[in-house]
Amino acid sequence: MILVQGTVDDTTLTGTIFEPGESPPQYPGSPDTGSPYVWVCDSFYQVSSGGQTQQIAGESIQVAFDPPQPKGFETEEAAITAAEEHLRTQFARVGVDRSDVDISTRDPQEAESTPNI
Repeated sequence: MILVQGTVDDTTLTGTIFEPGESPPQYPGSPDTGSPYVWVCDSFYQVSSGGQTQQIAGESIQVAFDPPQPKGFETEEAAITAAEEHLRTQFARVGVDRSDVDISTRDPQEAESTPNI
């Protein structure tokens, strides 16, 4: 299992890459279990009302979440590349420049307590 995190200021969005031999979550929309690497992460977008208040890049904004859409990949490199793109896209959807998103990968046992959205 590999955690991939996108961070802007004090806000972090974390997703998980399940590796061969690990069991990713199974629910409607899950990829074929034949994929050796599976990326799972929330998606969010800004809303004018409702949703949940988040502090992102020093601003309070309202966001709503879409259910995770797991995606399968043949290689670890492809999964990590897609994960990085996904994280940058989520922050861009709420007005953060893609280049301002710091990306890190880590083993879950090494992960620190970081506020996540």
